[in-house]
Amino acid sequence: MNAISGADGRRSGVATAKRVVVVGGGLGGLAAAAVAAARGHRVTLLDKNPWLGGKAAVLNLPAPDGSGSFRFDMGPTILTVPRVLRRIYAEAGRDQERDLPLIRLDPQWRCFFADGTRIDLQEDVGEMARSMDAFAPGKGYGEGYRRFQDVSRKLHDVSERFFFWKPVEDLFDTLNFRANMNPDTLRDVMALRMGQTMAKVIRGHVPDARLAQMLDHYCQYVGSSPYLAPAVLCSIGDMQAAEGVWYPKGGTRAVAEGLAKLAADNGADLRTGVEVTGFEVENGAVKAVRAGGERIACDAVVSNMDAIRTYRELLGGKAGGRYGRKFKPACSGVVLYLGLNKRYEHLGHHDFVFSRDAEEEFDFIYRRGEPAPDPTAYLAAPSGTDPSVAPEGGEALYVLVHTPHLRPGQDWAKIFPAYRQIILDKLKRTAGMEDIEERIVVERHLTPQDIHERYKVLDGAIYGLASHGRYLGAFKPGNRSRAVKGLYLAGGAAHPGPGMPMVMMSGWIAADALDRDLGGRGMGTAAEEAGQRDALKQPRRALAAE
Repeated sequence: MNAISGADGRRSGVATAKRVVVVGGGLGGLAAAAVAAARGHRVTLLDKNPWLGGKAAVLNLPAPDGSGSFRFDMGPTILTVPRVLRRIYAEAGRDQERDLPLIRLDPQWRCFFADGTRIDLQEDVGEMARSMDAFAPGKGYGEGYRRFQDVSRKLHDVSERFFFWKPVEDLFDTLNFRANMNPDTLRDVMALRMGQTMAKVIRGHVPDARLAQMLDHYCQYVGSSPYLAPAVLCSIGDMQAAEGVWYPKGGTRAVAEGLAKLAADNGADLRTGVEVTGFEVENGAVKAVRAGGERIACDAVVSNMDAIRTYRELLGGKAGGRYGRKFKPACSGVVLYLGLNKRYEHLGHHDFVFSRDAEEEFDFIYRRGEPAPDPTAYLAAPSGTDPSVAPEGGEALYVLVHTPHLRPGQDWAKIFPAYRQIILDKLKRTAGMEDIEERIVVERHLTPQDIHERYKVLDGAIYGLASHGRYLGAFKPGNRSRAVKGLYLAGGAAHPGPGMPMVMMSGWIAADALDRDLGGRGMGTAAEEAGQRDALKQPRRALAAE
């Protein structure tokens, strides 16, 4: 067991300090630990792995010729909505821009289509609209994109008011129908376009199959099909256009390391190599955590373990069965980590190499439960932004292809070799990477089975739980458990869902909820302001622990 401890002297509000145990040191757990510790609670974080950060791990592979090494972010690689990080840092009186600098990426993605065409997704809505008109002249797709972004912005507005920064499990947690059923609230409910899918809204504004595929892949942040996901997820379009796509200096691993340091500096006890085996519950409230033969008494628990597996394996009883029936896993994936001796100059930092047929692809993954025969591949090629990831002139190429979550009878040890070749052939055929196999000098991979075992997720699902359902598909298990008092949930399988900013927001919500429930001091002014949507436009103010 390893431990990283900060100085208890950094805590304030000691009179209200409570014992908080965080189960799992992914980004959600680290965010919860940092915020709870900053608010003065005695925090112990336990993770079964020898590293902190969960999927935000790092892989270093030496180049065979001794020229250096390749550094890969193993999990999430796209950072959006940076104000979530700003708020977490501000909770501790720290300046995120100084402690964890970010690089803005524009174009945000480069898109390669099966017919040989290409287009870049640009941050500025007007520029993107003009690019669409040049891509398909005379079709009016640019104006359609502007209207889509208008819809997206309205959905984002509603999400911000009713969905974000609060513990939510269903529609009744977001709206007080008796108190708030006024005309404004009714307009907000109507704006959610309940009953429509994300794909329907996108194609209603931008019907071109290729451009629609590009916009569909906002849905891939949540590992779900746009043909099954609710229209409210179109709000991701405005989040990305308004708040940007970012690369943390040092890679996304730097986010995990930064949050761990923030938590430790505020007194959290961070322990790796310790597996939690269960909770002790008395009179409907959690009283202790069992881990490695030790009983750790507590006033509250934040579980960053998969929500369904938390209920099934750590809590047990009826709750595990109830949540297991209500929610289904999101997709899984195959990840290739390819050290190339020569980078591809025509790739962007982020790239999507799209399938020939979006409906076919999603049908295979989500309905048939089989790997798609012509998949979409997401590539991260960061050496142009950060040359330190590879030896000079090389590339640490990350390739992700979504697959079904684990299904009975699937043996990925047997499936992988042939599917690896399908992926490489796709890159050769559609992304202009005909000689990729000659450029690979070192390689590793993860399959759905590896992901299941490494991260304790449900059936190998990368993104937690699927966001499927035209009406209520965006809802996840709530951050404040309804099954047992003192249990809080964080991570991609809890509200508000997967993706780096939402996972970190879930940790903030869990810590804020337990702090309020235990009579804590609540959020300070600096943190409140740092998380606002217009925070970047406001004059900088000095941060101090409050």
